[in-house]
Amino acid sequence: MLASAFRAVARPAVSAARSSLRPATAVRAFSVTARAQSGGPPPPQLYGTGAQPGTVPTDVEQATGLERLQLLGDMEGISVFDDQPLDASRIGTKADPIKVLSYDTERLVGCTGFPADSHDVLWFTLKKDKLGRCTECGSVYTLDFQGDEHADHHHGHH
Repeated sequence: MLASAFRAVARPAVSAARSSLRPATAVRAFSVTARAQSGGPPPPQLYGTGAQPGTVPTDVEQATGLERLQLLGDMEGISVFDDQPLDASRIGTKADPIKVLSYDTERLVGCTGFPADSHDVLWFTLKKDKLGRCTECGSVYTLDFQGDEHADHHHGHH
């Protein structure tokens, strides 16, 4: 059940959880999003139920946002975050960079070189519309952005 709900709301859930970390001018319940009203499976609840009075809450009862999404996924045996290794079958070039899937406009990337594990992990932030290059091996990466272009703009600053 969580698997189908996760597939249906992966991008909106991550965006909603990320947005909840920033101050918002308007508050809207996650369950009233357009996708939830479209007849698909209901989204996973990103707020825990809390503990009964006089008891200590479990992680699942008190977790919220992305932490809760990850815990629910772990309970169902689903990895909700992409932790698969990047393509290490070649060196990325400006003409043919290694594509890194992302639902956000930036993503932390760790390069271990070509062939894989030929140097220590070098971490850098890869941003949308800008190539990234590993300073150790020179491999070039690009963000394969699949998110909502305007996900962060609905919280207008007044």
